[in-house]
Amino acid sequence: MIKIIILNNLFENEIKNKIADLGIKSYRADQIFRAIHKQGVMSFDGINQVSKADIELLKKEFTISSMEILKDFHSKQDETIKLLYLLEDNNIIEGVLMKYKHGYSLCVSTQVGCRMGCDFCASTKKGLERNLEAFEIASQIYLVEKHFSINLSSIVLMGSGEPFDNYDNVIRALKLLNDKKGRNLSFRNMTVSTCGVADKIIEFGKDLPQANLAVSVHSFNNEIRNKVMPVNYKYPIERLFSAIREYLLITNNRISIEYTVIPGENNNDEDVNLFRKYLKNTNYIVNLIALNPINAYNNKEYKEEAKIFMEKLKASNINVTLRRELGSDISASCGQLKKSYLEEGERNEIHS
Repeated sequence: MIKIIILNNLFENEIKNKIADLGIKSYRADQIFRAIHKQGVMSFDGINQVSKADIELLKKEFTISSMEILKDFHSKQDETIKLLYLLEDNNIIEGVLMKYKHGYSLCVSTQVGCRMGCDFCASTKKGLERNLEAFEIASQIYLVEKHFSINLSSIVLMGSGEPFDNYDNVIRALKLLNDKKGRNLSFRNMTVSTCGVADKIIEFGKDLPQANLAVSVHSFNNEIRNKVMPVNYKYPIERLFSAIREYLLITNNRISIEYTVIPGENNNDEDVNLFRKYLKNTNYIVNLIALNPINAYNNKEYKEEAKIFMEKLKASNINVTLRRELGSDISASCGQLKKSYLEEGERNEIHS
């Protein structure tokens, strides 16, 4: 049985090598790649430059997989748009389109669900369903740009899933997006966020030193971090920061430290001391996040506590900002919208 190959997962040189066996001219690889990754085509019918005879040959061994924007939800508070994407297997993933002074940024998902088990994240509550293919990661960008007639200035892999738990597909997707014959998005405008998979942090620095890295820390105390982030059992804070320092030596980048303020847990004076200890002589920026609650964790808001803690950190000369809250009225935090959408029974409306 011939295995059908997903054409939109391939680089141009891979397409060229594979179509040669079919007797298709090598220059067709350029046309196919541009159609998929520059024009956002998701069907053979959309590849107008290639002859019908060659298309029929391609269909014997390849498929062009597709996905679609299922619904979009517009915030009444700001210009944030929350997105639900429908995959070919009827799974749903999320995204967030954010508008800043410098342009549009898209929060991108890398898995259906997540197995990291972070206590305050909605996308992990049902565990990992599957990894996203490289084309499913890249296609989020293509769909949004086409749907809203915009050009994204940056992407952040901070949606559902742990990017380093789907490492190979994530790296392939970012390289596809960077390809000059495709979307040609600079690595400098890509940020990958991890909950602290230390081994992959070093590998990422070697593979894509130009891209940006954000690390969700949420506590520098191993006991507390174990409670809210089970990944800490495998990669405790000492090991994590050893990897971060090696990453910084490799890349000479500045790293983003993501820190959700959980009052009474990680915003005490001792926590300020731990910030100083671990961030000493490190090129970093701390992004404080006010806890955006989910029903399974807590049902309070903690904006003021986050502001107070930020002032404590500033007083200790910590380079810190407080992340601007976007789209809170449309469940813009990771996993929240999909969860509410499924719970309301709207899932049955898909393609009905």
